[in-house]
Amino acid sequence: MDELGFVPFDRAGGELLFNLLSKRYERRSTLVTTNLAFSEWVQVFGDAKLTTALLDRLGHHSHILTTRGSSYRSRNRERKEDTGGRSDEKGGKE
Repeated sequence: MDELGFVPFDRAGGELLFNLLSKRYERRSTLVTTNLAFSEWVQVFGDAKLTTALLDRLGHHSHILTTRGSSYRSRNRERKEDTGGRSDEKGGKE
């Protein structure tokens, strides 16, 4: 899931995501990217109990990687602007 929390969930959407992740819990890997601290997730899902249960499942057996600096997308966009739209050193386009 990319950019979790960029768009808030309504109650039904939060419950559906919780159900999906509950079914995947300890069965499949799940990768989540977000710019939000865990403390801000309640604002996304609108329910403290649901958010706590969701974070509990996601956090168990997890590896949390925190990055700093500009995003990959921003760096890639800036690089394209600097090279006149070329995406590689040979001048190819994406």
